[in-house]
Amino acid sequence: MQNLISRFRHERRGSKTESGSGLQEALVQESSQQRLYRYRKQRGVNLGSWFVLERWVSESPFQGAAGSGQSDLDVAKGLHAKQIGYYHICALDPSILTRTDFDGLQHVFEGAWSRLVAAVMTAQSFGIGVLFDLHAAPGKQNKDSHSGTSSPVISFFNSKFNMQLAIRALRTLVTQLVALQAHEPGFNNIAGIQLLNEPHPSSHETLYDWYRKAIQEIRNIDSGFPIYISDCWMTDQYADFVAHLPPSLALTCLDHHLYRCFTGSDISTSAAQHTASLADRNAPFPQMFSRVADKLAATGSGLIVGEWSGALNPGSLQGTADEHQERASYIRAQLDLFELYCAGSFFWTYKKEFPGDQGWSFRDAVESGIFPDVVGMIPVKDYHGLSADISARKVTARNVALGQHVSYWARFPSHYEHWRFEAGFDKGWVEAYDFFAFDRAGQAAVSELGFKGYIAKRKVQDHIRENGRSNNLWEFDLSRKVLEELRRRATSQTAASCSSSSVSGLSRILNEDKRGNYKLL
Repeated sequence: MQNLISRFRHERRGSKTESGSGLQEALVQESSQQRLYRYRKQRGVNLGSWFVLERWVSESPFQGAAGSGQSDLDVAKGLHAKQIGYYHICALDPSILTRTDFDGLQHVFEGAWSRLVAAVMTAQSFGIGVLFDLHAAPGKQNKDSHSGTSSPVISFFNSKFNMQLAIRALRTLVTQLVALQAHEPGFNNIAGIQLLNEPHPSSHETLYDWYRKAIQEIRNIDSGFPIYISDCWMTDQYADFVAHLPPSLALTCLDHHLYRCFTGSDISTSAAQHTASLADRNAPFPQMFSRVADKLAATGSGLIVGEWSGALNPGSLQGTADEHQERASYIRAQLDLFELYCAGSFFWTYKKEFPGDQGWSFRDAVESGIFPDVVGMIPVKDYHGLSADISARKVTARNVALGQHVSYWARFPSHYEHWRFEAGFDKGWVEAYDFFAFDRAGQAAVSELGFKGYIAKRKVQDHIRENGRSNNLWEFDLSRKVLEELRRRATSQTAASCSSSSVSGLSRILNEDKRGNYKLL
């Protein structure tokens, strides 16, 4: 305990007070619904093989395909190609296809954009957010057929034309999405855009440079539009890259893809061992997630798992007594890991053309019972109409936490501004309940903040604008740690059901590292 106190006092007194200095001054302009869709904990599925086709997911579109019959280009050049969709933005700008492998194939893709817009609006009617992903770039960013063509040659990174065209495509897409958000009430549910799916760069510096340029181009269109980037399975390295991007009040999120069924090591590892390696918080992979999540949250970012599945190689299931239970345990271990460290996760994929694959088809996994019916916090009572009760709980919890905060720091005489702690607690409480109460109709689980580090950065900046800078901004920021601990303790009760008894013992938290990492929903 003394070591913790000493470390905290050193970090507090040695920290800079210019919180937010150098940040872009332009405020993020977004509606309350956009904010909730963008920053809640993203629990989702991928719509695989709808716009970018994959033969192992949906076989029918490849009947009559040209060439090796494995990619969008093969289908587009085949006998029955029409409106299969990926280069959907060619309907917005036909010249996007000029000098690419898809040049002259506009007629195949021209109907995709209207269908995509209709899908987004349908998703909003069900309270579903949408994250766009550039799965195939001009010239291919990886060797796989799901990057547009069947060629194994990656020509994206050694072609200035291809790299600039990809940014132009992203710019066209984001411009249209921003315009739709401004004029269509059914377009508040865009969570963001993923710049490039699973890139295999010739050098990481080349990709870093392209990421910086793409991010800046999108920020020039909409300074607050959330951006997601792939970690190339080098999560620590790319977390450092995100942490050192120019300061911004907009979200840049790191995306990791998690599969345990492809490599020789995956095949020779049993299902139980795979599960244990994810469930043990001291194992290397969970430790990496913990480390990266902390680093990203401290810089106002976050970590998601943009692809994962319940798929296990048959080799991992050899000798398994209860395959159903092994699969269920494997999925549960992944979900628990994501809930603890990530701002969201997206299962690959929603469904396959032919049913029965419990590892890759979300629908089959749910119907078979290996995927849980509900993920996240489940309230034991509906708290709509309980505003007075919620307000009373806030006052009780805040007063106890504030009392312990004041009492602890009284041991170290100095100039404090404890009202900042109180203000931070109140702001955090209200923010949390905004997410809890969002879109509750007919839902078993509640929405939650996902990108907590990002929201924390925004709240600190708001606090500075309203109250000025100070050497004691750490008190405003520290209150978030208390609220996060209250949320954790309340999970087994009701969403944010915090009594004075659940606040007891929080002096331990007050002595820990003040950064107070947040993940947002």
